Amino acid sequence: MADNGIHTTAAHPLTRDRGTREMSEFGRELARLMQARGVGVRELARTAYCNPGHISNLRSGKGHPSPQLAEALDRHLGGGGTLAAIARSTSGKRRGHATRPSRAVEALHVAMNGNGDGLDIAEDGLAELVRHYAHAVAIAPSVTVYDELVSARSFAGTLLDRGGPARRPELAVTTGWLSSLLAISATDLGDHAAAVVWCADTERRGRDAGYPELLGWAALTRSLIAWYQGDPVRSAAAARRGQDEAPAGTVARAKLAAQEMRCLAMAGDPAGTSAARRRAATAMSQLGPSAPVSGIYSVPRADDPPYTATSLLLAGKHAEAAAMTRQIIATAYSPQTRAPADQPTNYARTLLILALAAAGLDEIDEAAAAGAAALESGPVVWPTMVLAGKLDQSLAAQSPGSAHAVDFRARYIDAGTRLALPAAPSGEGTIDD
Repeated sequence: MADNGIHTTAAHPLTRDRGTREMSEFGRELARLMQARGVGVRELARTAYCNPGHISNLRSGKGHPSPQLAEALDRHLGGGGTLAAIARSTSGKRRGHATRPSRAVEALHVAMNGNGDGLDIAEDGLAELVRHYAHAVAIAPSVTVYDELVSARSFAGTLLDRGGPARRPELAVTTGWLSSLLAISATDLGDHAAAVVWCADTERRGRDAGYPELLGWAALTRSLIAWYQGDPVRSAAAARRGQDEAPAGTVARAKLAAQEMRCLAMAGDPAGTSAARRRAATAMSQLGPSAPVSGIYSVPRADDPPYTATSLLLAGKHAEAAAMTRQIIATAYSPQTRAPADQPTNYARTLLILALAAAGLDEIDEAAAAGAAALESGPVVWPTMVLAGKLDQSLAAQSPGSAHAVDFRARYIDAGTRLALPAAPSGEGTIDD
């Protein structure tokens, strides 16, 4: 996300809870280094591939850095390891709380206890949890959901060790789905280092179990990270690799082809975009009636492949992009029957595509209204903030100093403060299980 010149300040007072007191040392050192180096919030966020709101929260003591982020900030600010050391010392104090099993895992332990079919119960229960979290992550990829998923993934790894060769394929697939959900959730939360690790584990489980669809979903997550980081070439390469691995007739294959389409549109390759769109349409036609239409692993049934409106927007076809996006909002999300907070996180991104298309048509009123609605639609996630940043730049360029531009910028900054990273998972029950 390009710099829009906004430099937020540490104006929020520190709260008095124990976690904030512990992290205030990190915030003070971060603020000192930023001031000494003359680095602003947005500049640091861009170089560290992090959300500006999270940097502001870290500096004010309201947020907790992952070890990977602390090391990245150290490198960019020349901190000599001080930030990483503080993060390590405080994460150990928080870790005890984060490792408590989720209620779902506790329930599985109780159900298994003294039951001869305990492994069957646990395996069935974990498969149900995958279905449950596939919907939960689509609506609210919050820190709470992330921690619950870590707990379930740890439990699945323990069962995988106990299950024996005959049970490994089924458990490996379930474990892989849980790792995939963690990769997606970490991406939405802006923790790319954790997301990449979970992607690697998803791929490992998919190969172990001979289940290539998992490899496709891991490739899509990698591709989306690169896409929202503004690197369409790397994103397209990941999408192509995923199409080589994801079987025909799967949602992963269809979304990977569509993802490649919009990458090529961003890269300014109209011929490649058209070819990828044809591949995406073919992949959509191969989907069976059982392909999910809701949840994180779903694809809406429509005349056009996913991301077509985005591709039209990138090609400068603003009127077509706006018309298609309005249709998607009306048919796929039914906003008149569902509260904004109950919409999947994709809803906010769809509204922002509409806003950007409207801005391209000089329809500033609609652009600002759609953008404001997007930032009020459920939890704020990192990809939403990337698109919101582009709209902020567009409004500032097209209508500098206007009430619309000023109001949206205030909403954008406020939304950034509502995005937080999850606590680092503990060493217990790691992905090596």
